Amino acid sequence: MRQIRTGLAGVIWIAAGLAVSACASRPPGIMVPVAESAPGASRVEMVVATTRAKVDTGDLYGGDRATDPSFAEITVSIPPASARAIGEVQWPKSVPGNPATDFVTLKADIIDQAEAKRWLDKRIERTPHRQALVFIHGYNNRFEDAVFRFAQIVHDAGADVVPVLFTWPSRGSLLAYGYDRESASYSRDALEKLLTILAKDPDVGEISILAHSMGNWVTLEALRQMAIRNGRVLPKIKTVMLAAPDVDVDIFRTQLADMGKTRPRFAIFVSQDDRALQVSQRVWGSRARLGQIDPEAEPFRTQFEREKITVLDLTKLRTADQLNHGKFAESPEVVQMIGARLAQGQTMSDGREGVGDRIIQVTTGAAATIGNAAGVIISAPVAVVDPSTRENFGAQVQELGSTVTNTATSTGRLLTTPAPVPQ
Repeated sequence: MRQIRTGLAGVIWIAAGLAVSACASRPPGIMVPVAESAPGASRVEMVVATTRAKVDTGDLYGGDRATDPSFAEITVSIPPASARAIGEVQWPKSVPGNPATDFVTLKADIIDQAEAKRWLDKRIERTPHRQALVFIHGYNNRFEDAVFRFAQIVHDAGADVVPVLFTWPSRGSLLAYGYDRESASYSRDALEKLLTILAKDPDVGEISILAHSMGNWVTLEALRQMAIRNGRVLPKIKTVMLAAPDVDVDIFRTQLADMGKTRPRFAIFVSQDDRALQVSQRVWGSRARLGQIDPEAEPFRTQFEREKITVLDLTKLRTADQLNHGKFAESPEVVQMIGARLAQGQTMSDGREGVGDRIIQVTTGAAATIGNAAGVIISAPVAVVDPSTRENFGAQVQELGSTVTNTATSTGRLLTTPAPVPQ
């Protein structure tokens, strides 16, 4: 009970700080291609593999789960350097977006697996080291969030790689943490299959992986399964970069052990002031989340040295991310460092959220402890004034049904009843 109160205290504290910075709702149709780019704009081409279900709108994919994986080819136009800062994703305020000032798509086509392989092979042959970079996003990411964030990372890193996005069925709502967590587990077989196809492609020279937040769970589980199935992680997978991993440290240790001694080089981006992971640790009751450990403290220092894992501590780094959960993508220095590591052969989360959604973000694991209904109750007052929260709120109320009333009562008591004084 005390852990629940602690988590809710963190929610309320963050809510007070974020209430003045509501995010405007993004318009539908962002993925619909525009006719042409702008002078000085850059282009990032990528192939997408996804376990998301297709939608009838121009945005291609939604948050539901597909029975079988599918593929897409996408070209993103990024505004000229004079109109943006490294680490930023500039979202259109209306559609079609303006390529002189906004991230927009120039091409967004659903293709089959054979077409995806031809696309990949054509580009990998003219890429130094014939290197592919696979990106796995975190929770609270809609399809367009993952596409634009990955395009930003590839562009700002200056990485000469072939971009491959793996996007799994996130609702793109901070009220749907439980659904996202299960969708991540649902997608680990598909990610393992994608990585196996890449690793066995004779045209591919090497593979690097970059995962963020909950995407680390999908990634580590896929690599663990691959190692169990094949006796090791396939050797073309050279580097795995884990950014703000929302993974229990003990589980990570067992996943690593299952991969065996011959495994990729691991680099972990941590930040002890990551507020999302701090509250996640308290709510889950875990010893520590991997993304917020102090790499100089024991037993972590000795363990990581023994396992030859590189740990990059971003605690002192300052970005615009108020939760300190997406520093790796928003910091020019870190993004360019990622590019340098890739060149040597070695925020992300940018979900569509309203203020009420962001109240829930810092709890991460709260959905498993007090249920999505608590998120609905806490967010209700904000949903009245914030359109993006209101959109997600309505969907959650429909799913929760009759449980809302009961949870409203119990959550209210948790918020108003003082904790018992220890005897």
